[in-house]
Amino acid sequence: MAQLFKEELRKEIKAKRKLINIDCQMLVENLMKTQEYKRAKNIMIFYPLKYEVNLLSLLKDKTKKFYLPKIDGENLLCCPYGEGDELCVSCFKTFEPVTEACDKNIVDLVIVPALCCDKNNYRLGYGGGFYDRFLKNFRGKTAVCLPEELIVETVYPEAHDISVDLVITENYM
Repeated sequence: MAQLFKEELRKEIKAKRKLINIDCQMLVENLMKTQEYKRAKNIMIFYPLKYEVNLLSLLKDKTKKFYLPKIDGENLLCCPYGEGDELCVSCFKTFEPVTEACDKNIVDLVIVPALCCDKNNYRLGYGGGFYDRFLKNFRGKTAVCLPEELIVETVYPEAHDISVDLVITENYM
């Protein structure tokens, strides 16, 4: 039953997202103000799809090392990435690094993509479960950056869903 609600919500949010003017710079600034970001030395971000929050300007912060996810079958791998490093197109038409994967627990903070988030910090992704599998047994902090309009009452979490530690909006602080 939850899957049915999630699929409906995915459709609704994808349509809504196309109409929202996302202030990525404000989201980046608010993220950078958090203690979690300030303490982190190694941060995993994601290469944005169309209509997703673009956090690539974080790569200009030379006090941090950055990582991008790479798809490997049913799993996500964590790969070092620096501004200008070579990328390839994945099976999901996203850009991913060509560098070798490293242990995910080297990362202090993972910025997780989401279609929307609920008031209990559960996120709705695209339905593949990649980040839920990746975050299982992850020891660092997690965050989602989204415009306030994409915060919903519930995303109908299931037992395998993993909530994030922080939800950053343009009104975060």
